[in-house]
Amino acid sequence: MPFEWFVALRYLREGRAQTALILAAVSVGVSVIVFLSALINGLQTNLIKQTLGFQPHVTLVPHEILARPLASLASRSALASPSATSPAPADATAPATATTIERSPQRLRSIERWQTVLAQVERVPGVLAASPAVSGPAFATRGGAEKAVVLRGVDPERFLAIIDVRAKLVAGRFLVAGDGVVIGAGLAELLGVRLGDKLRLGAPDGGGAGEGRETREAMVTVTGIFDLGNKEVNDRWALVSLRQAQTLFDLPGGASTIELKVAEVFDAERVAGDVAELTGLEANSWMKLNAQLLVGLRSQDSSKYMIQFFVVIAVTLGIASVLIVSVVQKSREIGILRAVGTASGRVLRVFLIQGGVVGVLGSIVGSGLGTLFSLFFERLASNPDGSPTFPVDLNLGLYASASLLATGIGLVAAVIPARRAARLEPADAIRYG
Repeated sequence: MPFEWFVALRYLREGRAQTALILAAVSVGVSVIVFLSALINGLQTNLIKQTLGFQPHVTLVPHEILARPLASLASRSALASPSATSPAPADATAPATATTIERSPQRLRSIERWQTVLAQVERVPGVLAASPAVSGPAFATRGGAEKAVVLRGVDPERFLAIIDVRAKLVAGRFLVAGDGVVIGAGLAELLGVRLGDKLRLGAPDGGGAGEGRETREAMVTVTGIFDLGNKEVNDRWALVSLRQAQTLFDLPGGASTIELKVAEVFDAERVAGDVAELTGLEANSWMKLNAQLLVGLRSQDSSKYMIQFFVVIAVTLGIASVLIVSVVQKSREIGILRAVGTASGRVLRVFLIQGGVVGVLGSIVGSGLGTLFSLFFERLASNPDGSPTFPVDLNLGLYASASLLATGIGLVAAVIPARRAARLEPADAIRYG
């Protein structure tokens, strides 16, 4: 065993009370970091899962039709003052131009050459899956009950790679081929339908209401009922085949949106920018559409890092103070080591090894305690479906980061005591030790 390790371990064994005190400080600090990180990460993961469980990470749509100026002619005499005493200008009867800005009606439009666009975006780094869709407002009717719905025409296999509705089915199966329709549990309850029942779906030509619009209708059969855990979605979504939606919205062969799923959810905005630049379409990421949620997630991250910072400071000061006391107590021994020819660098390494060993041991004990606290807290409360109210996210990355942090704390905290020990003059240390 190297000399520095032999002396460092001997000092740790001799000062059992001090060693236990340092080990307890590191263990408690690591357990707090593991517990809070697992809890906050679990809550964030669960919140993101619930939010993104029913929406794509990035949505591509055509740009809106811009508002256009409309010019109208008016008589200047109509704009002039009606006062009889005011002389009319010479050109009072000349026509005047008045300009107004009128927003163009937004009808459902198809993405031009969407098959080519689909192939392009699938090759963008970070994109896991892409799916075309036709989506717009419609209504569902059964008997005397009528409900406004969001009708979505999808390519089944591609769509399931974006939103796994199949895993959320509470009845039937995900079958949207032909005249099949899959609807939310809330919509099924509102319309009073079950599997195998018929519905009438209707959509205005072009996907919007207005005078002169023809309403297209189709009879469909309920093949599945899902529950995505969101009331708005459960009450309004009706999923049909892409071809069925194209017919209802009068978009033969078209697709009004292309939906993407990305590998890293927090890279969605970057991927949206890359896709928009590549295709020239409007790309909206979930981060843009859920800005308030993103602010909340970042606030949670800031709170987590702030707590970790203060825990690290407290543990570092505790280790440093105990090791400084150890240096003072062992000044005579250190002086003797220096007197017999031990280099100051080797003395410095003795105390650095002590800090590192305590950090490693504290990380192991603290990770175990943090895991126990996390699992116990997770089991304290549960939702009606049996899932934990406070889910925790324990993973190897968390343990690795906590271990590296604890070891680093031990080494950093040992620097000042180690340098003080290395600078002791042998004669002074033996005389005053």
